[in-house]
Amino acid sequence: MKKFFDDIKKDMKFKSAGPGKKLTEETSAKPEVVQSSSNAKQNRHAPSEGAQRAGAAALARIEHQQKPRVHTSQDAIRNQVKRELEAEAAALAEKEKAAAAEGSKVPVRDPACLSVSGVYFTCPLTGATLTKSEREVHIKEAILMRFEEDAIEASVMMIYTFNKDREKVKAAVDIISKYVENICKNPTEEKYRKIKLSNKVFQEKVRSAEGSREFLQALGFISVMLPVEGQEEEEEFLVLPEQSPDALELMKERRDRLQRGEPVRAQLDRQPQAFRPSPNAQRFELPQEFYNLSAEELKREQQQRSDLVEKNAMLRTKAMREREEQRERRKYNYTLVRVRLPDGNLLQGTFYAWDRLPVVFGFVRESLVDGWQPFELVAPGGQKLQEDEEVALAECNLVPAALLTFAWDAAVQADIAAAGGKSPALLKPELLETIRTLS
Repeated sequence: MKKFFDDIKKDMKFKSAGPGKKLTEETSAKPEVVQSSSNAKQNRHAPSEGAQRAGAAALARIEHQQKPRVHTSQDAIRNQVKRELEAEAAALAEKEKAAAAEGSKVPVRDPACLSVSGVYFTCPLTGATLTKSEREVHIKEAILMRFEEDAIEASVMMIYTFNKDREKVKAAVDIISKYVENICKNPTEEKYRKIKLSNKVFQEKVRSAEGSREFLQALGFISVMLPVEGQEEEEEFLVLPEQSPDALELMKERRDRLQRGEPVRAQLDRQPQAFRPSPNAQRFELPQEFYNLSAEELKREQQQRSDLVEKNAMLRTKAMREREEQRERRKYNYTLVRVRLPDGNLLQGTFYAWDRLPVVFGFVRESLVDGWQPFELVAPGGQKLQEDEEVALAECNLVPAALLTFAWDAAVQADIAAAGGKSPALLKPELLETIRTLS
């Protein structure tokens, strides 16, 4: 069909090409004449008049049809990404729905029903309360803002915080410390006050660590393009002007600050909360952040463990059970601890799963009016926890949540009663002002 239309187009163009090339009626009426081989290759016999009219009408219909929009490559990519995201979202929603229907222990829950709304952190530089996803970006921004106040402190924070590889940090700090040492020992030697940026040691050990160049600039190094012997083009150097004795002593002090540096880490916000007495004290509904595994992964592992328990219940040794318990504890990042006080009120706080017992005792003590008095905490099952034991909460099976029982030291209380004293008040007023009813 396409060839037929092409023939008609060529013929119509040929007929309208001009008087010199137009076929006359006389010529078209003559009987067919056999042409030479060269002319036969260039000329074709015209279709009949009816065929021409039919072809022209068909061409007109085709040319007037609305052509579909041709998508650009960006349109195609955008639409493809959109379709993939929609498909992933639909698949995730279906998985969560199935997990909830089958009784997964970590289904997606209504935030209003959760024991705690989430895990939060406090920035040590700004005091801002942050979610887990916000903390890293916020801390980086806070460090960069400190350059206006103290460039040395900010650059030290950059080196220790922005670089996750501790070995890389140590290598950069060692090389920079060596630069300072050489300058202080040889203050008039220009070669010790020049750092060639293309130098292999600098490239591999210093430049690769974020914040290292900022620290050198805070020491007083400036960027200069200098000629290099044997090269036509200049290269970039960091050059330190000659220093006075006082400035050299200040450099040593700044080097010491660099060597003592520590990464800036957001601190876990324990979110202390008091609750009125409640029969739901042992009921915990935790958000997903408390778990290392996703809801689907937990569900799958729970099923596998149930199958193994059924098959090997009589064959497992004590060592096997302990290994399984350790694997179970590693599933959790955080734990929610409630403490039932003698008046029935509850004190709640969030902890890392690897926080140790003294941290919990310290949290409780800080929440009490008379925290100086000795007290005991009893875990589920009657186990007395020892404040001086450096044992992680996960190792005490207090993850991902636990209800502890508080009791004053009996001997101390007896002495207070014998002296005619009253039982001390419990929670601090600021906690009682925000006390809530546990849903």
